[in-house]
Amino acid sequence: PRSAAAADRGPAPPIVELAGITKRYPGVVANRDVSLRIDTGRVHAVVGENGAGKSTLMKILYGLVEPDEGTITVRGERKVLDSPSAAIAAGIGMVHQHVKLADNFTVLENVILGEEPTSRFGRLDLRRAERELADLCDRHGFTLRPNDRVGELGVGVRQRIELVKALFRGAEVLVLDEPTALLTPQESHDLLAHLRSMAASGLAVVFISHKLDEVLEVADDITVMRRGMTVATTTPAETSAAELARLMVGAEPVEVPPRHGHPSADVALHLQQVCVEATATHGGLTDIDLDLRRGEIVGVAGVEGNGQDELIDAVLGLRAITSGQLLMDGTDATHASTRARRIAGLGVIPTDRHREGLLLDAPLWESRILGQQTSAPIASGQWLHRSVAQREAREVVERADVRTPSVEVFASALSGGNQQKFIVGRELAGNPSVLIAAHPTRGVDIGAQRTIWRELADARDGGLATLLVTADLEELLVLSDRIVVLLRGRIVARYDSGEVGMEELGRAMTGAVSP
Repeated sequence: PRSAAAADRGPAPPIVELAGITKRYPGVVANRDVSLRIDTGRVHAVVGENGAGKSTLMKILYGLVEPDEGTITVRGERKVLDSPSAAIAAGIGMVHQHVKLADNFTVLENVILGEEPTSRFGRLDLRRAERELADLCDRHGFTLRPNDRVGELGVGVRQRIELVKALFRGAEVLVLDEPTALLTPQESHDLLAHLRSMAASGLAVVFISHKLDEVLEVADDITVMRRGMTVATTTPAETSAAELARLMVGAEPVEVPPRHGHPSADVALHLQQVCVEATATHGGLTDIDLDLRRGEIVGVAGVEGNGQDELIDAVLGLRAITSGQLLMDGTDATHASTRARRIAGLGVIPTDRHREGLLLDAPLWESRILGQQTSAPIASGQWLHRSVAQREAREVVERADVRTPSVEVFASALSGGNQQKFIVGRELAGNPSVLIAAHPTRGVDIGAQRTIWRELADARDGGLATLLVTADLEELLVLSDRIVVLLRGRIVARYDSGEVGMEELGRAMTGAVSP
């Protein structure tokens, strides 16, 4: 159930109110006359397409960005939040999608960093800090071990540390930016339960998400943004996922077209008894047998950490294959370099678009030529044809519906969804014979998701062989012609499209189905 406070808003004033917020950047208005009311004891979801202005608005609330126009009122008092310190002092805390913790510190050290409690003699009082941490965890139902080294912990635990860190600083308003984007289904379920509990305890929670089912499950209020403006504020009882999607994109989202034709008999990628040795920091692969034919999408399911990253790295040539064989279009590529595989027709939508897919602090056209910077028509020998690269970048922008005023804009200036659409468009523009699509719609809105799904489906129908690795089971079931399940580095189940559902996949992913 939702918080008791959700039953009746009552006459109480909002804890935070943003009014007339406008923020301009060169060539774009990120927020235009946005207003938002945040109430104590409620979960307020903010939804919208990538580039709708959600993250900019939350950065303004947390003092990371100053608005050009508008006011922010906290507990009835007008505030100038010109830094995160000012926001924290006003009782506002933020948990970012990509957590910002010191890996070489312990849980306790991260929580108290910058707010270290001291004794009356001015010395660090770790015993008091441990007591306060234990009290916070008990009060909000978190389980944390204070002496664990953060660098050894998973994403879900790191996120809980960020939440507790904000609470330790006295946050009464918690802002969470795409908090479930990197979590497993069980971790997401647990987090949503914590958010409801925190709202019931009297906190105000602001929840940015693209996952409309989660929004409808956890939110008391929902604000929809589109192209920098608020277009609606509603409640779960008054709306539906379909209506929210329509409000977000301004029309019905693009649906995946039905399959045309059947996979070819030609095998584009063949893995036979492939093994990858485990290391101190990474798992291994054991006896992977997998054929990927032209004109089909093979999905890879599995709980995070069961060999998906190792499989991607083995196909890319980033991890050595210790035994077995890998063929691309019938040619042995077992020990070929990544560069050689790329030249042979291997495309990749990487797991981490920031670290592996883009030059964030360079013009967008430079990201267009990544992986193709030595090939015609981009280059002739040692000469780079800048005008050709710019033209091809513009073609990708137009074809993939990337919203940017220019290909001279830095990649970092694009929203996450537009960055992802650009990467997908770039890889498909390279006409690969095999594509690795690793979490292709992670952290993007429903409009961008459907656009990317359509692009991948169209490429499949055009003969592309795609290996789809994703934690989104709906994505697997919608796009895949066949699905394999990885568990502890082995394939433990195989399914044809249409013969398996989410429940059976879930059982196979946890080892409840015999291989």
